Amino acid sequence: MIVPVTGVFAAVIGILLLVLSARVVRFRLKYRKGLGVADDRDFEAAVRAHANLIEYAPLGLIMLAIAELNGVASGLIYWTGMALVVGRLLHAWGMINGRGGLHKARMIGILLTWLAILVAAVLLLWNVWQVYG
Repeated sequence: MIVPVTGVFAAVIGILLLVLSARVVRFRLKYRKGLGVADDRDFEAAVRAHANLIEYAPLGLIMLAIAELNGVASGLIYWTGMALVVGRLLHAWGMINGRGGLHKARMIGILLTWLAILVAAVLLLWNVWQVYG
């Protein structure tokens, strides 16, 4: 069985990861720094935007894929995946443009990400309960 809906969201998040990685590499080359962030707030924000994606996106995508494989309605997978992707995009945008400080996009992004993970968890639990409950 394939997971086409989750596959599209994984592809978009993969592209976002490459964009954020390129930003970090640019700073690492600029400062000739293989580890750490020098004393540059923009460099630190780039590293954290990249790291935060790595911290949240894999679990969200795994949960979506399991839900899709388990037969959860593709519309529910789609909207949950959209919340995850938009949340990750907004968070990265807010982190970079807010230079690591408070930024509306960053806050909305993390809330959307948390909501997507919560919804995916509920969908998975509901699905298991429907099948085995």
